[in-house]
Amino acid sequence: MTQLTAAVVQAGSKLFDTPAGLARALDLMRDAAGRGAEVVVLPEAFLGGYPKGLDFGVRVGSRTPEGRETFRRYFESAITVPGPETDELGALTRESGCHAVVGAVERAGSTLYCVALFFGPEGYLGKHRKLMPTAAERLIWGFGDGSTMPVVDSGHGRLGAAICWENYMPLFRTAMYAKGVDIWCAPTVDDRENWQATMRHVALEGRCFVLSANQYLLRSDLPGDVHPVQGDVPDTVLIGGGSTIVSPLGEVLAGPLRDGQGILVADLDLGDIPRSRFDFDATGHYARPDVFTLHVDETPRPPTRPRTS
Repeated sequence: MTQLTAAVVQAGSKLFDTPAGLARALDLMRDAAGRGAEVVVLPEAFLGGYPKGLDFGVRVGSRTPEGRETFRRYFESAITVPGPETDELGALTRESGCHAVVGAVERAGSTLYCVALFFGPEGYLGKHRKLMPTAAERLIWGFGDGSTMPVVDSGHGRLGAAICWENYMPLFRTAMYAKGVDIWCAPTVDDRENWQATMRHVALEGRCFVLSANQYLLRSDLPGDVHPVQGDVPDTVLIGGGSTIVSPLGEVLAGPLRDGQGILVADLDLGDIPRSRFDFDATGHYARPDVFTLHVDETPRPPTRPRTS
């Protein structure tokens, strides 16, 4: 196969309403697959929700009962992986024959993780847990470890994922390039204009296609009984989109999508991957292993381990 059709979905998540969020994800994925998409990417924290503008009642040295209740609602909205939601998503990708990367909030024990979930014609394939939640995200999400950094061979390109500001981590990018990523999936909620420069840089540096899916979230998408710092005017934009698709030589193939929800679709010429790597391969012929080395620890790091004799 020399060509692949890819889609990035731009839509807002359903906070505190995971059944509605799942139904929306399934509808959007069906829509994208119906447009011929063989790879579909949904935004960061699409299942479980991204609580933009909420502070969970936290100040340095104190928490509030109201904030604890907000976290309880958020905790109960997260999904188990694997679980019923991944079963339904996997059934859809089996039916449509496509691959998908879906942003979600995973509940594991009493800790939440921001994850990218991988699906294909075989169903659920695996997950990547965000290594470093950014700023106040550390109040609500735990830290991933090196054991969940998969690269999935789709048969027509190797898929990997970096969630939001993980794309700014040079060593993480290098580790993923070394795994041979061809299609770099970037679920995000970063709607700044300079995010576009980051996506083009990753494409050029990794000589890979970049599929960045962002949320478009309005105040009206949040429940009425929570109050984001941006205010309670219903049409206030909390997350402004900016989804985009970029080629391995930094050409913008679709987007950035602004001012609303939608699905971007682009045909990827897979021949652009070897053409682009002709003069630059970050972890191949352009590397200097005699000067630079990178050690990557992919050992699972659970907080507790059974004692072995």
